[in-house]
Amino acid sequence: MAAELTAQQLITRHRPTLDRALEAIRTRAYWSPHPEHPKAYGEHGSLDPAAGKAAFDALLGTRLDLGQPGTDDWVGGETSPYGVELGVSYPHADPDVLLPAMRTGMRAWRDAGAETRAVVCLEILKRISDRTMEFAHAVMHTSGQAFMMAFQAGGPHAQDRGMEAVAYAYAEQVRTPDTAEWTKPQGKRDPLTLTKRFTPVPRGIGLVIGCNTFPTWNGYPGLFASLATGNAVLVKPHPRAVLPLALTVQAARQVLTEAGFDPNLVALAAERPGEGIAKTLATRPEIRIIDYTGSTEFGDWLEAHARQAQVYTEKAGVNTVIVESTGDYQGMLANLAFSLSLYSGQMCTTPQNLLIPRDGITTDQGPKSFDEVAADLAKAVDGLLGDDARANALLGAIVNPGVKARLEAAAGLGEVALASREITHPEFPDAVVRTPVIVKLDGSKPDAEAACMSECFGPVSFAVAVDSASDAAELLRRTVREKGAMTVGAYTTSPEVEETVREVCLEEAAQLSLNLTGGVYVNQTAAFSDFHGSGGNPAANAALTDAAFVANRFRVIEVRREA
Repeated sequence: MAAELTAQQLITRHRPTLDRALEAIRTRAYWSPHPEHPKAYGEHGSLDPAAGKAAFDALLGTRLDLGQPGTDDWVGGETSPYGVELGVSYPHADPDVLLPAMRTGMRAWRDAGAETRAVVCLEILKRISDRTMEFAHAVMHTSGQAFMMAFQAGGPHAQDRGMEAVAYAYAEQVRTPDTAEWTKPQGKRDPLTLTKRFTPVPRGIGLVIGCNTFPTWNGYPGLFASLATGNAVLVKPHPRAVLPLALTVQAARQVLTEAGFDPNLVALAAERPGEGIAKTLATRPEIRIIDYTGSTEFGDWLEAHARQAQVYTEKAGVNTVIVESTGDYQGMLANLAFSLSLYSGQMCTTPQNLLIPRDGITTDQGPKSFDEVAADLAKAVDGLLGDDARANALLGAIVNPGVKARLEAAAGLGEVALASREITHPEFPDAVVRTPVIVKLDGSKPDAEAACMSECFGPVSFAVAVDSASDAAELLRRTVREKGAMTVGAYTTSPEVEETVREVCLEEAAQLSLNLTGGVYVNQTAAFSDFHGSGGNPAANAALTDAAFVANRFRVIEVRREA
């Protein structure tokens, strides 16, 4: 296969970026090569917002032929949460044909070495970045995110996470040298001398099982971690969010071909309605790595049944914020209001339980009772979303009927501090847009505890009255230990309370944000610096991204000989 892009060309082009990414994960300082504002993408070519929208529109109603082997049908059926029928059809694969074909190119990919694999991956990410505007619309119309969030989370932030995975993968592979000369003295006799060669060897084919809400952001870490460590990758998107990952596979196959590698190292597994191919694929012997984001039920099934594979799961959790005291009451309310509203709470990091002492809290504006805190937070959310145009820009659309049903049922669980209201989207009248609901619960009541100990995914939060800060910490501990949490937040001016909460989070392996009152929110994490999840509680068995996320995707095999 003739290469249009040589390894040296790609190294020259991308090695500086790889080195910068390696430095970023070492220092944990802010860095991103992907601008997060549309104006940075210019007004020409594929980066022009209008051109990106036109490229997306041109996809509607078409067949996305990826040139994969084993295609036995064409499938589709995505409908945007905004009411637009996408009409894109994708190749349906016969795994008995596709999976063997994916293994064919793995030897050459393995032998290319860690650096070449890394720069090929960075070229794939560059091609995706060049189509960020197109991808933004694809993410928007499959996830229901508002455009700006779809642009940021589905574009530059997802690309950052993919690059972060490449950097970790490269670092772990080069930790062991390619060769070593080994000499052991033998006293008066000649020394024992061996020449040793060490090769990172991939596990096999990785399976990425995509999610509906963040198809690229959650999909890219596993995809690029597996590819950069020498594995082939089969991408199985969520049936309601195929397009962003299909475009990703398209870009990857194009770059692999141009670089002289087998394009079948990356392939798509789209499914017929109701087919449920994830279980079938996940237990095939060829699948040696699985990356999954979604429900606890299916994540648990994968961990129990996909015994032949290394399984990485991000599942459900119950995220908690303790509100004990604050030196910036208005800043706290504004920060929480935004956190509860962003993307209609349809983030695995959105706070659900707000634990507030029933006797109230101390603030820079004087003491505030439990009822006052709940009422003031409701006012803050109302004020944030009072303008429908701004509300639509923050909330996006409800992603599926299950979220809407949970939202409507939540109001019956306790006293409503803030009722959800319906908002009409001026551009997409069929979109289901709802503001958050806040329900007050008495944490000492069994029914209230049952409610706040279960994940209620969507724009639902509970203001939970607890007896004291120490009771809040113990409820936090039990919640994280039994249900897991992707995020924990706390507001306190007390060093003692802060240390108690910190200790709970260290012992239960939960990521903690303290006293956020500005433009950083508990449900947002930055690639190269923040860890997403910890891998140490039931919400996820891996963190995005750390060494543990990549190191078990390959093994180092040694060949030694006498010198």
